Amino acid sequence: MDIRTEVQRNPVADEVSALVAVVRPILTGLLWGLKEDVVAEVGTREDVKLKMLPRLRRPGDGDCGICFEYAIHDAMRRGDQAVVERVDAALKLCNVPGASPDSILFAVEKTGSEQFIDTARELVTEESRILSGTRGQPAKLYKHIEGIAQAFRRPTARAALPWSISGLWKADLFLGTTDSDRWVGTSVKINPDRLEGARGLRVGIVPASHTETDAPYKDDRRNLVVCPLLHDGNFMQVFYEGWQIVQAFLTADAHLPTEAALPRPPMREVARMLADRREYPVIEVHDALIAFSQPHLLETREHRANLVITRGDSVEVQSVLAPQASAIPDV
Repeated sequence: MDIRTEVQRNPVADEVSALVAVVRPILTGLLWGLKEDVVAEVGTREDVKLKMLPRLRRPGDGDCGICFEYAIHDAMRRGDQAVVERVDAALKLCNVPGASPDSILFAVEKTGSEQFIDTARELVTEESRILSGTRGQPAKLYKHIEGIAQAFRRPTARAALPWSISGLWKADLFLGTTDSDRWVGTSVKINPDRLEGARGLRVGIVPASHTETDAPYKDDRRNLVVCPLLHDGNFMQVFYEGWQIVQAFLTADAHLPTEAALPRPPMREVARMLADRREYPVIEVHDALIAFSQPHLLETREHRANLVITRGDSVEVQSVLAPQASAIPDV
């Protein structure tokens, strides 16, 4: 399985190409969110055509939240300054040293799948430490990451975790800096009211309130540094518009939605690109749309990732080697 991360290389030039760049990972995230037994009905994930995505997928209340988690991780890895700058401020409030912020996706599937995909496994070294905000030597992430994964599935496994990180199985991301190799457990919630603290969690990422000045702040009640992401003209607006495009397209059975569903021309143009490619596999569409996202906006990096299969008490780790970094061609 190829794991891709996308690094932003230039500022956004126009709305359509920027929306295409956002829609691509949303489509891929929905594809990988399909349950294995459902995918098996049509073959493999590589066989799932775009027109089949709305038919194989069962919409759920948590879909937007899962895509939000993926989008935050993707934005961090591709250097989206609208996210990186605010996360960096939150990390400073957690006393995380270093100047090279990055993200490790700890995506234990919440859809019933028996897999989690760590898209930045190469960032976890034997010296990676988890800063939990408690006294004493920080726990080693490398040593405990498999236990944290098991604790998500089995409550009985949670007692085996060190007290200082006993709630870290609730993390969605590990945010930190690569130069210091220090990380903090992070909860990502599309609904701010559902943000909860837990032992080991240090940062909570949520959409900002209706102001444009919300800054990261310490929430002593939940023992979290809350990092709100801004709306108008900022990351949350782009995310929600990309999500609306995909939702409207899938609701229209992978056809062009009505003007009432997507009244804004840039959003309809992106949906038209998808409708024109409904007969092609989702993965091929993802790759084909590279040419229509902003030139030089993203650089795709493919690397080794681990696929961790959890079945009952057993954990199986499979390493997959993907090609090295490759730049997106000019258009």
